[in-house]
Amino acid sequence: MDDLSVELATAAWRKATKSGSNDGNCIEVAPLSDGRVGIRDTEAPEKAPYVVRASVWDAFIDGAKKGEFDF
Repeated sequence: MDDLSVELATAAWRKATKSGSNDGNCIEVAPLSDGRVGIRDTEAPEKAPYVVRASVWDAFIDGAKKGEFDF
């Protein structure tokens, strides 16, 4: 098992507190080494998560705060 696999297996996964009553349709995130972030489907935690660099996560958070993803 490589270092990333070990890190993902022991990561502290969490979901947004505002996602509580949507029947599990949400994602979980976990901070990883080197500023990376793991992203996975709450309903399928056994599937391989996406792992993004810190700059990608920061751009996503910035866009979300600015409303770029609002429908």
